[in-house]
Parts: sequence; C-alpha cells; structure tokens
Amino acid sequence: MSFPRVDGLRALEIGTPGHMRQWLNGLILAGQKRATAGLLADYLREDEAIESEGERLRLVDDAGLGIATVEVVRVERCAFAEVPWEFATAEAEGDKSIDEWREGHLGYWTAEGQDIDDETPVVLVWFNLVDETVS
Repeated sequence: MSFPRVDGLRALEIGTPGHMRQWLNGLILAGQKRATAGLLADYLREDEAIESEGERLRLVDDAGLGIATVEVVRVERCAFAEVPWEFATAEAEGDKSIDEWREGHLGYWTAEGQDIDDETPVVLVWFNLVDETVS
C-alpha cells in the first residue's frame, strides 16, 4: 500500500477528515500554513518515499478530491523532542510555544494509535501554495 495519488501527484492529506482537515486546509489556502509534520513510521509502513524539494503534492479535501497544489521547499528529519520552533510557527496552527506544539501533536498522534516519545523520528515538510483549484 502507498500514499494515494490525485491528479497524477501524491496526495497531501492534512489532519483527519472533518473539521480538522477543513480548518488546516483553510490555513493552507489562506497562505498561512506552510509546513506539516509526519511520522517516519508512516512512510516506512506504507513503503513510501519521503517528499523531496521541488516535488509537487496535491492537497485534498475530505472526499479525497484535489483542491490545491503545493510545492515542497524543504524537508528535514529529526527526533520529536528536537522539532524547532521555526517549524511550529510555519505550521501556523496557533501554538504559543514549542511545548504547546509538542503537546498538541503528541495528543493527535497518540489518538491515532501511534506510540510517541522524545526520540520518535518526525519528517518536517515545508511547502508553498502553487495554485488553488476553482470548483
């Protein structure tokens, strides 16, 4: 199994479908959210390559339909406890500190059934909005 493809590009599925995805997609479409974090374990489980600089991804809605295209501008891997504040601010999810960012992401990934500790490898992906699909 691999990450889904939409309109010939790898899909970028932010958060869980419903209110969370709609909110996060809205931040991306408004040009505020310019980064997202994923667990290296998800890439390994899906036998999926980590994004690369210059790669374009198709942002999808709850139905899996493409709503925009983003271009990856930077990718890093680090331990969960080493995610920098610079990254958390690029995610633009309203966190007031790196500790608040960690608490929120720990809660999200734990609720998704992931075991997270300070050493858990995280993939940090920065991107720019390239275009928005008009429906």
